[in-house]
Amino acid sequence: MKTLLKAGTTLAVTGCALVTSFAIGFAVTPAIADDGPEAINALDHAPIGVMGDHRHAAGEWMVSYRLMHMDMGGTQIGTNSVTPQQVVTTVPNRFFGAPGQPPTLRIVPTSMRMDMHMAGVMYGISDQITLMVMANYWTNEMDHTTFQGGMGIAELGTFRTTPGGFGDTKIVALIGLTDTVHINAGLSIPTGSNSKTDDILTPMGGNPTVRLPYPMQLGSGTFDLEPGITYRDQSAAFGWGAQVKGTVRLGSNDEGYAYGDRAIATAWMAASITPGVALSGRIQAETLGRVDGIDPLIAGPVQTANPDFQGGESVTGLIGLNFAATGGALRGWRLGIEGGIPIVQDLNGPQMPTDYTLTMGVQKSF
Repeated sequence: MKTLLKAGTTLAVTGCALVTSFAIGFAVTPAIADDGPEAINALDHAPIGVMGDHRHAAGEWMVSYRLMHMDMGGTQIGTNSVTPQQVVTTVPNRFFGAPGQPPTLRIVPTSMRMDMHMAGVMYGISDQITLMVMANYWTNEMDHTTFQGGMGIAELGTFRTTPGGFGDTKIVALIGLTDTVHINAGLSIPTGSNSKTDDILTPMGGNPTVRLPYPMQLGSGTFDLEPGITYRDQSAAFGWGAQVKGTVRLGSNDEGYAYGDRAIATAWMAASITPGVALSGRIQAETLGRVDGIDPLIAGPVQTANPDFQGGESVTGLIGLNFAATGGALRGWRLGIEGGIPIVQDLNGPQMPTDYTLTMGVQKSF
C-alpha cells in the first residue's frame, strides 16, 4: 500500500487533468460511436505499455506522450529475498584490495523510484511502412544505507542519489508483412549520459562526489539494434496481439562496457466495454544480460557497481484501460493506463526487485 501511495502522488496531477478532460469529451460524444470508414475504437491500439504495436496509413501522423513510473525495493539474490545485514556480512566486494575498499559490500540500496517521460511521433510513409521516433527524459531516485567500517552490521547513515536528464533516442520502422503482422526495425541512438555523478556516504564517513553505478546512468553509450515482430488483430468485441522485441548492443561504449542484451516477449487480450472503452490484460516475459566490461570510474562496496550483479529474468502480469474519444471536441484523442506487478523475478543478485510499474499516456492521430 505504501508503494502504491507513492505512485499516486507522482501521477495524481497529470492523471486528474487527463481523466477530467476525457470525461468532458465523452460527455459530448454521441451515445453511439461513429460507424463510418474512419470509425474510432478503443480496441484499435494495444495496451499503452506496448510500443510500436500499430501502423498508420500513408500521410497520417500520430503524436504521443507516456509517463512510466517504476518502484523498486528490498534486495533479492536469484528468487530469494535477503536483508541488508546479510548482504554486508556475506557478499564479497569485487574491488577489495584497492585503497579504502572493504572485503564485503558496505552500502546497500534500499529503494528506487524511476519516472520516464516519453514523447513520440509516428508517420505513415506508406500504407505498409510507418516511421516512429521516440525521445525520453528520466528522473531517478535511489536510497541507500551505509554500514560502518569494514565489518559488522552497525549502520552509519543513509543517502539518496537523484540523477536526471535525457535518455537514448529510438528510431523505428514498422514494416508491414500482412494486415496483422509487421516487423519492428529499430535503432537506439546514444543521446543519454552515462557519466552522471552524485554525492555518496562512504563506510568511513566521507562524502565524495563519484560516478554513479550502472543502473543510475541514463544512456547506454552504444548504438543498439532493436529488432522485433508484432501481431495484432481484433473483432467487434475483442482485441488481441503479441510482440517479441530485442536489444542487441553494437560494441562497447567509451567508458569500456556495454549493457547486457535484452529480449522481451508479451501477449495481450482486450475486451470492449463500449466503443470508447476497453479493458486489457497482458503478460510479459523479459531476460536481460549482465554488463559486459567495466567502467574504471565505477567502483565501490555497493552491489550496483558490480557488472555481474546486473540483469536477470522476470515475468510480469499487467492490467489496463484504453479510452478513445469517438466523437465531440476530443474525437481522436486516446488515453491509456496500465499497471503491472511481477509474478516472478530471478535476478543476478544481489539486486533490488521491482515492486510494480504504472504507465499512463495520451495519443492523437491526424
